[in-house]
Amino acid sequence: MNQSKFSLADVLTVLSAISFGFVCFLGANFLNIDSEKVWGMSHTTGCIMIALFCSLLLFTTSYGAKRLKRTDRNFKTSFIAEVILLFLFAIFAVLFAMRGSPFPHYFSVTAQKSEINNKLQAGITQAEKMFEAYESYAENRKIRYRNTLQTVIAGEGNNPDTLANYGFRPTKQEPGDSQIVFKMLTIQYDLFPTNYSDSVANNGIKEIAKGWLQEAKSTTSSWKPIGIVNVVNAIEKNTNDWLNTLVSFSTIREVGEQAMDFNYQLSFADVKMHFFKTESPSALSYGLSLLAYLLMLLSWAVAKRSTRFPGLKLLFGMGKSRDNEL
Repeated sequence: MNQSKFSLADVLTVLSAISFGFVCFLGANFLNIDSEKVWGMSHTTGCIMIALFCSLLLFTTSYGAKRLKRTDRNFKTSFIAEVILLFLFAIFAVLFAMRGSPFPHYFSVTAQKSEINNKLQAGITQAEKMFEAYESYAENRKIRYRNTLQTVIAGEGNNPDTLANYGFRPTKQEPGDSQIVFKMLTIQYDLFPTNYSDSVANNGIKEIAKGWLQEAKSTTSSWKPIGIVNVVNAIEKNTNDWLNTLVSFSTIREVGEQAMDFNYQLSFADVKMHFFKTESPSALSYGLSLLAYLLMLLSWAVAKRSTRFPGLKLLFGMGKSRDNEL
């Protein structure tokens, strides 16, 4: 018998341990969504370490028990160690299937994906409309400013001081319409600076925001477990940053202009609570964890003991073993 042969059952044990660990990573990622540090490491690294911890404990105990079962020497010591490993496996299996553990937590959060998606989609739509609102605000300011400038020019002879208040030079030096054109170019630049939009290179604030929001919308609607954590953590901060930038553009005033800063109300539903609030494990998580455990124990279950194994009665002194010299 080739004791070192890696069987199909061993492959299934490894694959099931890896799959279990991956789900644990997703669950830990959800559970620690509001934490920058996990186990004293970066968020992602810490979640990976949690997943490795869970999967390695299960794999080493199950596979170790299989190796001990196939031993052809030191039968009593190996059998006791095998039982201990199986007992530890059972303890870990129960712990990792309980409420608050990463594996069942992933399924608890996923069960709420419809509600989470609706809340995130509402926030994304709100952020997208912010740019439309700003452009409407800016166009209204331009219209009001143009009307004011035209009124001032029309009343030039009646109120020359008003001309100076709006930065006009005497129309004898330069026609009023020409000066209005220049002032309108200035307000256009102030309200829509070069970094606001760049449809060619797609690196303006508007294009960057729209691109990110579209990707976020796709991530949430298709429920990408890893990406959705990034969306939840970033959407409020990113949207507020973009809003603050738009407000800063609107604070610039032209000569003589009376206007109010851009105002846009943002409100975000509390989505994070769905991720870090633990729920009782579902029947699905119990069933899948049990399946994973059975697959991890498969290589132990199908492993054959050595033909020299004396049997439990002889092993524990209830009879005389023909291999007691070992």
